[in-house]
Amino acid sequence: MVYKKRLDGRSIEELRPMDAKAGVIPNANGSASFKIGKTWAIAAVYGPREMYPKFLQNPKHGVLRCHYNMMPFSGSGERIRPGNNRRSQEIAMVMTKALEPVVDLSAFPNAVVDIFVELPQTDAGTRCAAISAASIALADAGIPMLDMVSSVAVGQVDGTVVADLMYDEEAYEGVVSDIPVAMTHNGKEITLLQMDGEISKADLLKALELAKGATEKVYQLQVKALKEKFTLE
Repeated sequence: MVYKKRLDGRSIEELRPMDAKAGVIPNANGSASFKIGKTWAIAAVYGPREMYPKFLQNPKHGVLRCHYNMMPFSGSGERIRPGNNRRSQEIAMVMTKALEPVVDLSAFPNAVVDIFVELPQTDAGTRCAAISAASIALADAGIPMLDMVSSVAVGQVDGTVVADLMYDEEAYEGVVSDIPVAMTHNGKEITLLQMDGEISKADLLKALELAKGATEKVYQLQVKALKEKFTLE
């Protein structure tokens, strides 16, 4: 069995339809909506503000803190149990590590910047959508940033390297690998690289090369969303 034609008819480098908006939550310091296919992430940024409890404060610089939550009926399968769980904690940590390299909080000692991401609808690539939405929201909030971070999943479906796997591809019967990647725009530095599944070294290198073009498409949409928001203001 060889995966020659994608289940939704896309080419191997083609991403699902995307949409992004900045400034979607009026009471937040910064916010964004990011959709890719049926996966939808909404991010809200609050801060910099004094961090509590105080023993978590850093007197040298501010702290970035991420929160990730999938709503109970966001998935296409069984109802998701509400509240914090190990998966949401792991993705929140991954988000923080992916965004920290570009966020400069040196001017905000003892402060925290909180990013809350909610997903009302999901169909694969949730952590990537969350990171892309959070990056827009940070820029919208005016948080000092060295670069933008853009994220998308790449991988292999039964011998074919593809960009932006959807749920049906992740669940394909052949050999599948799902590789979430986050990259900075200017330096193309990887701030997130995870993998679920099996892939050869040669195909992994192909997938990472594919990720460069895929994250660039996400970046262009992120910039467009920010420009539209500030042009309207």
